[in-house]
Amino acid sequence: MFWNHHKKIRIKGDWPDDEWPSYIPKYHLYDFAAIDFEGANGEVTSACSMGLVIVHDDEIVERFYSLIKPVPNRYDFWTTKVHGITYKDTNHAPLFPEVWEQVAGKVQGLPMVAHGISFDERVLKALHELYHIPYPNFKFYCTHLGSEKLVPDLENHKLQTVAKHFGYDLAKNHHNAVADAEACAVIAMNIF
Repeated sequence: MFWNHHKKIRIKGDWPDDEWPSYIPKYHLYDFAAIDFEGANGEVTSACSMGLVIVHDDEIVERFYSLIKPVPNRYDFWTTKVHGITYKDTNHAPLFPEVWEQVAGKVQGLPMVAHGISFDERVLKALHELYHIPYPNFKFYCTHLGSEKLVPDLENHKLQTVAKHFGYDLAKNHHNAVADAEACAVIAMNIF
């Protein structure tokens, strides 16, 4: 667990405290974890890979990637077309509890950041529930919604577009979970 010993720097936003969007932190995040899942099919528990990037003192200090055997281990044509992962890749991959065990201690107490928390937070909660793992009640912040509010003049707010705006080229590795998590971390370091 990291202890934030930095001066609190208020995020630039013109909302009164009682109207502040819950997906944008009020103060700069020095320490956080960025997470990204890729899914095998439409089931919320079908995560087939997870990427996690840990930021400490405004620097990326760790990257983690793992394939996950999804439940169910069946792939839709379109999801495979997006990320290139098939059931052959995950047949012998670890189940989520084994993957989570490797990172749980590293993210304890950290806020989580994702580019589209409506997906990644939902997947993380569903996997904890499926495997009866106590959910740590992470505070989630969203770089997608946050970039719409804080960098409104971009042509769109897709992960690749916002990351490129902040100097991170995702073109070759988009939909690789750890590359997406790193892009999200770069965005968060710039807007949060």
